[in-house]
Amino acid sequence: MTQQLADAPPLSPRRRRAAALQALPFLLPNILGFLIFTFLPVLACFGLSLTDYRLAPIATLHDLREQMRFVGLGNFGQLLGFHHEGGRLVANDAEFWRYLGNTLFLMLGIPISIAGSLLLALLLNQQLRGITIFRTIYFLPTVSSAVAVCIVWKWIFHQQPNEVGLLNSLLMALGVSNPPDWLGSMQWAKPAFIIMVLWLGIGGYNCVLYLAGLQGVPQELYEAAALDGAGPWARLRHITWPLLSPTTFFVVTMSVIAGLQGSFLFTAAFLMTGGGPAGATTTLMLYIYNYAIAWHQLGYAAAIAAVLFCLVFSFTLINWRYGQRLVHYQ
Repeated sequence: MTQQLADAPPLSPRRRRAAALQALPFLLPNILGFLIFTFLPVLACFGLSLTDYRLAPIATLHDLREQMRFVGLGNFGQLLGFHHEGGRLVANDAEFWRYLGNTLFLMLGIPISIAGSLLLALLLNQQLRGITIFRTIYFLPTVSSAVAVCIVWKWIFHQQPNEVGLLNSLLMALGVSNPPDWLGSMQWAKPAFIIMVLWLGIGGYNCVLYLAGLQGVPQELYEAAALDGAGPWARLRHITWPLLSPTTFFVVTMSVIAGLQGSFLFTAAFLMTGGGPAGATTTLMLYIYNYAIAWHQLGYAAAIAAVLFCLVFSFTLINWRYGQRLVHYQ
């Protein structure tokens, strides 16, 4: 059947157009959803970033024009620009660069999370009785409410003068006399968030993707390698890892995009630390929220969102251009 399809003559341009028109009604709902809920809001964000729009009561049309005052690239100049102060170069918005650094620092857990997901998928791929129960248990944190997860972890990290959280209680039981103030210390707040994200993500969607990829690896390759004397490590290195490279490419791409967007970290910072201590856990998403909702400066918030969109888009293009060179297709 496959050979017959390969030997079939190509469709004429007229038949290709007819096939495309037949497919259009099925594609139209998804296309409309993308245009209305993704493309148009992105365009609106870029348009709003060129204004000095601030939320305020509107009494006349003149008030609306004043709120929507066009400033061109002024927001981006303030956001990304630098100026000389005291003989040195200083950022116009030093907080933006600091919170961008926080976002990138919190993404250091991504390689550990991906490696942990692969290791867990290898363990969960064993043909054992009751393995489905373990797969469900490890996946449960992913489908749990983000608010509930943050509340539980705030209790685990809790450190007050007269109260000690679960984690520090365990550390004290192991002989640590002065355990860290996880959420109240600038030194430990970001590592605490990374620990929480690792717990949440290792058994999540990345593990499911790796598990699906492992089940698609032909068993004949393992059997042939075992007959040739290849051990478990050699089979992992020369069979499993190359055949999982398309899955790894997708996992890395989506993990970095999620890390830059930081939706769960926004929830965690908002509920657990308020972005503190002293801005140590404030990410770009929380910075956008503060400008848009807390400070009512929607134009500047849109400029930050536009820069974040460009960062995500640039990474995706670069990764798509060069990352696929490492992918081994079957």
